[in-house]
Amino acid sequence: MSQAEIGIIGGSGLYSMPGFTNVREERISTPFGDPSDPFVLGELEGRKVAFLARHGRGHRILPSELNFRANIYAFKALGVERILSVSAVGSLKEEHKPTDFVVPDQFIDRTFHRVSTFFGDGIVGHVAFGDPVCSTVAKTAAAACAQAGVVGKLGGTYVCMEGPQFSTKAESNLYRSWGADVIGMTNLQEAKLAREAEICYATVAMVTDYDCWREGHDAVTIEEIVAVLHKNADNAARVVKAAVAAMPKERACACAAAAKFAVLTQADTIPAETKNRLKLLFGKYHNW
Repeated sequence: MSQAEIGIIGGSGLYSMPGFTNVREERISTPFGDPSDPFVLGELEGRKVAFLARHGRGHRILPSELNFRANIYAFKALGVERILSVSAVGSLKEEHKPTDFVVPDQFIDRTFHRVSTFFGDGIVGHVAFGDPVCSTVAKTAAAACAQAGVVGKLGGTYVCMEGPQFSTKAESNLYRSWGADVIGMTNLQEAKLAREAEICYATVAMVTDYDCWREGHDAVTIEEIVAVLHKNADNAARVVKAAVAAMPKERACACAAAAKFAVLTQADTIPAETKNRLKLLFGKYHNW
C-alpha cells in the first residue's frame, strides 16, 4: 500500500514542511545506499505526502555528494507518483529578481561528478527527456505561486552546475548568452532519475541573487544569500501547501509510462543482481 502520493524535496533554506499532520519519520534503505535523510511522512491539505531534506537536516551534504539515486528510488518505494522539488538558484536574467520563483521547463547540464541513471551494471536503457519536467506538476506549482501571492514564472531554462563554488563572471555571462534563466546545483539529476522511475517531476526555483554577471551588483556573498533564503523558505511553504491541495488526483501525462520501452538489453543477459535491484522500477514490464 502506498505510504505517500506526493513527494516534496526541500532545498537550501527549506528543511522542514510546516502544516504536516499525522507526522512520522521513516528511514529507508535502498539498493543504491541511504537517502539524504529520514523521510517525514504525513498529511498536507488532505493528501499523503513524503518530505525529504535534500541536503540533510543541518545542511551537511554537498550537491556533488548527494545520493540522487537513493533519494528518487526511496520516493518510488513509498509509492510517490509526483515530486515537487524546491531549490535555491541564482538569476541569469534581470527579470528574475531575488525572492521571485521560477518553474523551469528545460535544463542544461554542466555537471561532471554525478551518477544520473539507474541503468548500467549489465542493463542498457534510454528514456525520452526532450521535455524534462511534468507539465501538470509545473503548471500546478506556478498557479500555486499566484495563489500564495508569490511572483512565480512558468517556463525557463535551469543551468545545473557542479559547484560547490559559484560561477565565474565568464561562466555566468556564457550561460546568459545561451538564454538561460536560472542557475543551481541539484535539480537535473533528480529530473533524470524521476523520469526513469516514472515519477512526475517539476521544480520551484527560488531566486536568491543575480549570480555575478550583473553590472553594479556586488559579488555574491553567502550572507546576502542566507537573508533571502529565509524569506524564500516562508514563501515556499505556502506555495507547496497550495500546490499539494490543487494537484490532480489522477495522472494523464506520459510520465507514468516513460520507461515502458526503455530497456534494450536482452533479458537473459541481465545479471540477476541487477534485475533484483531494478525490479521496483522496471519489473512490471519484464516480469523480473
